[in-house]
This record gives sequence, C-alpha cells and structure tokens, in this order.
Amino acid sequence: MSRLASGFLGFFLVLAVFLGGAALAADISLPAPTTQGGIGLFDALWKRSSAAGGDFTLAEVSLADLSTVLWAATGLNRGGTGYTVPMAEGLPPYVDVYVAGPEGVYLYLPKENLLREISAENIRAQIGAQAFVGKAYYVLIFVSNPEELGGLRNRDAAEEFAAVLTGAMTQDVYLAAAALKLGARYIHSMKEPAIVAGLKLPEGHKPLALMLLGN
Repeated sequence: MSRLASGFLGFFLVLAVFLGGAALAADISLPAPTTQGGIGLFDALWKRSSAAGGDFTLAEVSLADLSTVLWAATGLNRGGTGYTVPMAEGLPPYVDVYVAGPEGVYLYLPKENLLREISAENIRAQIGAQAFVGKAYYVLIFVSNPEELGGLRNRDAAEEFAAVLTGAMTQDVYLAAAALKLGARYIHSMKEPAIVAGLKLPEGHKPLALMLLGN
C-alpha cells in the first residue's frame, strides 16, 4: 500500500472513530437519582398539585432533578429486581417515557438510567393542544409499547394495563416534583400525529399522556 493510500486510510479511520464518539455522546448518562432523604410522603401528598400553565417559564431543570423524576416514574428499586410502579405479570415496563427538551428528544432507559437520543429537534411547542406546553423545560411523553404488552396473557386488557400504569407513573412524577419543588402538570390533550412523527414511533406505539416539568 502506498504512503498516500495509507494516509487516507488513517484519516478515515480517525474520522470514523470521531463520528462514532460524537454519535455516542448524543446519549445522556443521567446522574444517580436522589433516593433518600427529602420531604416525607404525606408532605409530598399535601404539596402535590398541577402547576398553572403560566407557571412554566422555560427555566432550566437540572439533569439531577430530571433523573430523580424519571426514576420515580419507572425506575429500578429493591436492589434492581423491581420497579417503582407495579408491572402486570412481572413484565418489563410496557409504557415508555420519552423526554422532549431544548436539546432534542430522548427515550428513558430505566435499567441504564440513560437518555437515548431520538432526534436533536425541539418539538415541545408542537405536541400539545395548549400553547404553554412549549414553555415547560421538559415534557415527559408516556407511550404504550406493544412489544412489551404482547407478553400479557390477557391480550384484551392490554390497553387498560397501559392506561393504569400511566396513571401510577404520572402520580409518582407529581410526588417527586413536589419533593423537588418543581412544577408538574398532567396533559391529556395532545397532537398525536406530531408526537408520532417527532418521536419516530414504530407502528402500534400509542401516546397516552404528557407531563410538563419545570421551575
């Protein structure tokens, strides 16, 4: 091989490593969630509320707080053998949590405590019926996962299981937000086609609810 060819080969190898590293860097490894201390459960219930639309101001929410809220929604507990919400028939989570923020859209992976990048597009203002949805620093999007739901013995009740799980997950978000002094609001009025496109959802994956998170 000529020196020129060797030089080009080396250049492209370095470029491939660089681009591969850049792609990996798009994912976000979240800091460990806060799982001890904080306010008591009954204090959190007392403070639990839906923030008014005008309360969301695009003020930054830290990754540490986001990690804690996501862990509360569907994180691993009991030494990594269970989840913070009940799963029917011991299945893995069959409702996925996506995070739409200023830097793009991510899928939360509870086992890895990782945000897997879906796109670098800011879709917050496009996915809710109310204009203030776009003013929340993070919008959590709850989506049923038919691949995981397919493991249920009672297939006819699959959608009901997903709806019940979403209720448990969003309540945990409310309680974690109250403990962290963050604003949270459940949103059911969504622009489903925009969500499906923005999240690049596979066929059959259905958006169920939004949760706004902000300061």
